[in-house]
Amino acid sequence: MKEDDPLDDFTPRQITLDGIEKKVYTAGRGPAVVVMTEMPGISPHVARFARWVRDAGFTVYMPSLFGRDGAVPQAGEGAAVFKRACVSAEFRAFASNASSPVTQWLRALARFAHEACGGPGVGAIGMCFTGNFALSMMMEPAVLAPVVCQPSLPLDDPAGTNVTADELAAVRRRLEREDLTVMAYRFEGDRFCKAERFAAFSQALGGRFVARVLPDSAANPDTPPFFAQLVASPHSVVTAHLIDEAGQPTLAARDEILAFFARRLLGRPG
Repeated sequence: MKEDDPLDDFTPRQITLDGIEKKVYTAGRGPAVVVMTEMPGISPHVARFARWVRDAGFTVYMPSLFGRDGAVPQAGEGAAVFKRACVSAEFRAFASNASSPVTQWLRALARFAHEACGGPGVGAIGMCFTGNFALSMMMEPAVLAPVVCQPSLPLDDPAGTNVTADELAAVRRRLEREDLTVMAYRFEGDRFCKAERFAAFSQALGGRFVARVLPDSAANPDTPPFFAQLVASPHSVVTAHLIDEAGQPTLAARDEILAFFARRLLGRPG
């Protein structure tokens, strides 16, 4: 986790959807799961999580949305990526109740992946900057298993959702109609995803929004410079702050997410 990851066990593909081309790393077999990277990009920790998804019996679709693919998150480089993303037309980093335009492309990716991989539907997990994108992707009927990890947008409103009110209402109706749930994770002391945000999602989605709040003591203190110097709080539940040891709450969260995908997409009990 301390060296750049060549990602050579993934297949890089240039995928054009809605007239927009992006690089997407794919791997595995089985129903598709879209793994959306956290800030500042597809780090070795994010790639490790994608491999766990692959090894659990799924085809991973991991789009390159920002940053240098495979790079260990350094402080200076990561800060520059963060600043560029904040002013990018694809993201609405400061919009409390407006969805980021890139979610339209991600919905199309879910539809594309479902057609390619088959199965009952697609899973999606967003983290940090992309955390709430999995909710917006529920507007695509193929998405059956959304996971929201430490959603950080909007940056200027702890209770903001970065999802339009109409979309949230439509997602709630779909969750109830199809008996679906949203899994959500954060650390208790996260500076970028506070309790107010989960409260807002709970109010909008009701009991279909299943929140898990981990104690700060469960976070791995040995993190790359970007997280140690700039994030400076427990944040990344299944990536940089995960402790890969039996009995750890973060590893249990990972296992719960994989079981959630298996239940929804493979029909396994649990």
